[in-house]
Amino acid sequence: MAPPSVLRRCLAEAVGTGLLVGIGTGTIVAGGRAGGIPQWLMAIAWFLAVLIPIVLFISVSGAHLNPAVTLALAASGRIRWEKAPYYWAAQFAGAFAASGLVLATLGGGSHLGATLPADGDLVRAVVGEASFTALLVASVFVLADQGEGRFRWRILLPPAAVGLSTYVIGPWTGSSLNPARTLAPAVLSGTYTDLWVYLVTVPLAALALGLVWRARSVDIADRGPGRTAIDR
Repeated sequence: MAPPSVLRRCLAEAVGTGLLVGIGTGTIVAGGRAGGIPQWLMAIAWFLAVLIPIVLFISVSGAHLNPAVTLALAASGRIRWEKAPYYWAAQFAGAFAASGLVLATLGGGSHLGATLPADGDLVRAVVGEASFTALLVASVFVLADQGEGRFRWRILLPPAAVGLSTYVIGPWTGSSLNPARTLAPAVLSGTYTDLWVYLVTVPLAALALGLVWRARSVDIADRGPGRTAIDR
């Protein structure tokens, strides 16, 4: 079977990232309008925001859904560098479209779900975002190298990393782990406070892990169903 075309992959990344941002930040805005929701419920919403597009698009584009994840995959040799700009363009386009839809349907409350360090604590924000970005990228690498596994259980790893991050550091940093998820609501809501923390920390953490955790050969029989070869 021929691999998906670049256009089809970009469309999958745009729609998938849009679903992630729309579900996640939409929950933040809707929760704000309702007077707030428990953090565990917010964590479940973000878990689903990542899981749904992965299930839908992993066989098309690999469901990166995140420019930092694409950066890590390229730095580690799991995808070719020349593919990265196409993924990035699609991811940011999807994120901005989703944030625009949230604004149009739910209004501009809660800064459209923009990420902000609580109490201006930048050290805590940097440490938290770097740590959980590394966890997210590690979960993606396990999925990419070993396949989805029996009953496709490994596709739960990236959503679980995001859900855990939302629960643990969400109250401190907003839990970004994703430059597209942060930039779109920030721009559309005009919320630029400490934006650099997320746009620098998250890609650097992803890049660092990508440089030290290189792709390895895995016996085809051990990969399980799903992606059966490194996307080279």
